[in-house]
Parts: sequence; C-alpha cells; structure tokens
Amino acid sequence: MKTLSIHHRTFINAAPDEVYEAIATGAGWDAWFTQGTTVDARPGGTIHFRFQDFGPDHITLEDGGSVLEAIPGEKFVYQWTPGESTTTISFGLTKLGEGTLVSLAESGYKQTDMDLKAFADCAVGWGEALTLLKYYLEHGVTYGAVPKHRLEKPMTQQYSKRTDNFMRSHQ
Repeated sequence: MKTLSIHHRTFINAAPDEVYEAIATGAGWDAWFTQGTTVDARPGGTIHFRFQDFGPDHITLEDGGSVLEAIPGEKFVYQWTPGESTTTISFGLTKLGEGTLVSLAESGYKQTDMDLKAFADCAVGWGEALTLLKYYLEHGVTYGAVPKHRLEKPMTQQYSKRTDNFMRSHQ
C-alpha cells in the first residue's frame, strides 16, 4: 500500500545546536510547545509528548515512540502514532549563514480514514509547530495560554483516543 508523507521547511535565525536543543530535549520542547515532554535522545531511546489543555481547543494529549537517530546539531528522528499507523518524523538541520534551515518530513501514513484524518491534522500542525519554533528561538515568543471559551471542541474525542492508544502500547 502506498503511504503518504508530509514535508515542511523553514529558516530559523539560530544556530543548529540551539535548534537541536529545542527539538531533542524535553526541556526544549516544553519551552515552546509541550507540557511535560520527556526525551531520551539516542537511538533506541524514547520520546513522550505531553500536551495539557493546549491551544484554542484546549487539547490534552500524550503520544510518543522510539528515537531512531540523534545527531546533535544535524538530525533528530523519532516515531509516534498520530493515526492508526506509526509514522517517522525526521528533523534535518543545515547551517545556512548565521542560522539553520530546518527540514521536517513525516512519513508512513496509510490511505485509511483514520490515517488520512491524522495526515491532514499533522500537515497543518507541523506548519504551525515550525512557526512556533521559529518565533520562540528568534524572539522568545511562546504560544501562551488560550482563554477558556464555550466553542465546541470536536477534536477532543479524537485526541483522547490517541492518548489511550499511546498509554496502552506503553504498559
């Protein structure tokens, strides 16, 4: 079965080692994106993302998987399961002038209803995440808390299932 991939690139006015620190450590992720992420950044290590009441939909989510590659200042590769398939996320870091060209690829989505939904969510989400990473490293700007509101939260059930799947697979 043919699989689908996501590709994004952005330039960040920060050294590759600074970008690597922000994507290959729990403290790095928590500084700009997550709440309680842990990372064992070595092949065979694990990454465990934790989002608590995040964003405009106030999503609570846990996901993660195995770290496949960890080359400081150059590359960080891991897996997670945003749909029914485990996907592989690869961050490539290339020094460009005084900054870093960040190339992100996520591969492994199957053409099933659940994976196509996750593919669409992650394609948009990675664009947002790289923008947040850029703003954080260049200007110290973070997402911040979003005020509570009474809007519907149609994604809540989907993210609860994703966290449940992650927790079951790691017991």
